[in-house]
Amino acid sequence: MNIALIGNGGREHALCQKIYDSTITDKIYCIPGNAGTSALAKNLDIDFLNFKKLLFAIKFYNISLVVVGPELPLVKGIVDFLKKNKIKVFGPDKYAAQLEGSKAFMKSLCKKYKVPTAGFKTCKNKKDVKIFLNQYKTPLVVKADGLASGKGVTICQSIKEVEKSSNEIFLGKFRSSKKVILEEFLEGEEVSYFLIVDKKHFSFIGSAQDHKCVGQNETGPNTGGMGAYSPAPVINKNLERKIINKIVKPTLQALKSRGHPYTGFLYVGLMIKNNEPYLIEYNIRMGDPECQAIMPRLKTDLVQLLNASVENKLNKVKIKWSKDKCMTTVLCAKGYPNKYTTNKKINLEQIKLTKKSFIFHAGTKIKDGLLISNGGRVLNIVFLGSTFLKIRNQIHTVIKTINWKHGFFRRDIGWRVIKKQ
Repeated sequence: MNIALIGNGGREHALCQKIYDSTITDKIYCIPGNAGTSALAKNLDIDFLNFKKLLFAIKFYNISLVVVGPELPLVKGIVDFLKKNKIKVFGPDKYAAQLEGSKAFMKSLCKKYKVPTAGFKTCKNKKDVKIFLNQYKTPLVVKADGLASGKGVTICQSIKEVEKSSNEIFLGKFRSSKKVILEEFLEGEEVSYFLIVDKKHFSFIGSAQDHKCVGQNETGPNTGGMGAYSPAPVINKNLERKIINKIVKPTLQALKSRGHPYTGFLYVGLMIKNNEPYLIEYNIRMGDPECQAIMPRLKTDLVQLLNASVENKLNKVKIKWSKDKCMTTVLCAKGYPNKYTTNKKINLEQIKLTKKSFIFHAGTKIKDGLLISNGGRVLNIVFLGSTFLKIRNQIHTVIKTINWKHGFFRRDIGWRVIKKQ
């Protein structure tokens, strides 16, 4: 079958690799893809938010299944549009996509269906902010209501910081929304828990821990993610039962009762405090860079899984995992997540990869036959192995060999789990 994969990041390259490895796949079309996906698929330079142009390409290339990688087209209603035009597509509809598209929607759903989460208030103005500040002590969390590419969350240590961050959002720092969500700060261990969902069933598809802050020791501003590892050892059977019964099932049931059953990947962002799970956020797709650490561990045919989800037959497929652990470190352009340089040549010719190592491209393209950078997060260096410390050392060796002078990376990915080893 011919498959179209929407997106151009590291997550999409990791998904593309698994789709390429499938026995069911004939041709892959990445829209728009990156330099890495071009080795596995045909990249199509199409604006995926122009749904009519996208539909024309899907019909022209005789595509049987569309897999949507990033959140923006899902929030904009790409699934509704394609289904209306009789195209098989993997992902949630526009209504269910509000789980990520609007934090206000997600938090109000939590409140109504008693899903454990941090205390919060949806604020439309400075007056609302003051009301919340009278109820909770700092530190507090300021979140943009809409999509913000992983950069819409600020942990504030003082009232002044809360007011400053809130005002920036009110003034339109993020185009998606001028509403602010204020939350109490929960201390604990953060973890990402992933599911693949159809209208009737759901299956666990990996856990990971992401590193959001740009600097070592969790310092500096939030980014789209500087690295991740999988599996997350904090998840045990007892905790997993609580996650499913207290968070996942009530949410899926709520959407089903509203006539919009959830389908696709579901990313459950959690804070674990005293062995109790609290929902921090939902994402309506695989995480980036968590996907890059989860996909190499997946032994089950991914296309078989995606098809089963679309056809509501997930219960027929058993998901199998490699015993290996996996880690990814993101090589970023200097200046990221603020202003960074692009169009810098990258040389990967001297890198020899094995069956247990990958370089997933993110912000890259081919220009005049050369590999160059065109984003903030540029490459994902990924290894499978027996211990996280060994894996991290192997990653650092590869980054040193790449010797890309225009980039930087966090050297402490996996510090929590390595400390415990």
